[in-house]
Amino acid sequence: MTVPPFTIADLKRIMHSAAGVDESADLDSDSLDSLFIDLGYDSLALLETAAVISRELGIGLDDEEVTAVTCPRDLIELVNSAREKAGSESLLGSPRAI
Repeated sequence: MTVPPFTIADLKRIMHSAAGVDESADLDSDSLDSLFIDLGYDSLALLETAAVISRELGIGLDDEEVTAVTCPRDLIELVNSAREKAGSESLLGSPRAI
């Protein structure tokens, strides 16, 4: 079963609920490459957003990787990469004791 990709719409929903709504920020496809700081989101907002994403999707996101992203496109790619990695690891199963 293929998991649908994490999208800008998903990010917008989570960022607005986790980090609050900045009236000047409009996360949409036109803002994929805008800097988070220019959109009104700082590193704390990114970490709060990452915590919600991790909880909702059941994936791990490294704090250093999260704070290194600068724009929505980078965060979406990080999330989708983590989802792919988590999916491939779950397919491997856990090692059995011999």
